Amino acid sequence: MVKIMKKGNLILGYASWGFRETPLEKQLEIVHRDGLDLLELGIHGHENDFLQLSPSDAQIETVKGLFKKYGVKFLCASTGNDFTVADPKSVDKSVSEVKNVIDTAQKLGIKFLRIFAGFSPVKEVDETRFKKLLSALNEVADYAEKAGVTPVIETHGGVNGYSDGVEHFASVSTDLTTLKKIIAGVKDSVYLNFDPANLSAVGVKDLVAYYKEIESRVKYLHLKDFKRVGEHRILPTYLGNGITDYTDLLPILMQKDMPALFEYEPVEDIEFGLKKCLDFTLNF
Repeated sequence: MVKIMKKGNLILGYASWGFRETPLEKQLEIVHRDGLDLLELGIHGHENDFLQLSPSDAQIETVKGLFKKYGVKFLCASTGNDFTVADPKSVDKSVSEVKNVIDTAQKLGIKFLRIFAGFSPVKEVDETRFKKLLSALNEVADYAEKAGVTPVIETHGGVNGYSDGVEHFASVSTDLTTLKKIIAGVKDSVYLNFDPANLSAVGVKDLVAYYKEIESRVKYLHLKDFKRVGEHRILPTYLGNGITDYTDLLPILMQKDMPALFEYEPVEDIEFGLKKCLDFTLNF
């Protein structure tokens, strides 16, 4: 078993999204090679994820065997969902899928499941849609609590993609006012995945002040960065090479005992980017 790697109190590992084109066993090889024992397992978050909805017992056993082989522990998983879309039936379908993923997480002994609130522009989420969002989150929370799984909502804006980069815009989980309304409206068993780079991408300037507003509900981190390309567009990059100022923030985050997962997003040089993120943090 690989010794748990920490920086301060943070438990370091690798996130799932950058691995979306990497086979699961190769993901685990990379985690092990870099001296870590924590991988965020993607479940029905991307079409390439090894585990999708209602996996077979054989698939579950394969995953257990691979994690054991590489000395990686089951702690974190991620999935995809959107509870802010206009169609209530689409929200209900998304809730059902997240509950299905919770069943899988329970079978694997996973404690944290990264979910989303949604990606609609915050100005489009009227009172009716916001109430539906809270209802969906609380239904998921009730189900997850019985399964011993903790949902963590990522601070993630909406994204418009272009040929030369992307633009992030505010969603209900990056706008601080609506995020605090979510916190007030959901069960105490729902926590947050704090992603500072996603907040920088939508224009949040004072990350420390933002974090302190929600600190009590943060139990999980994604760490990455974005670099400017032109006046309005950004592209993902590794820590220390972008627009997110970790100078004052990272020492505060390191005081908290929680998973901190490096989420280098480009797939073409994923091993290089993740190692750069890890080295930046270890040498901070």
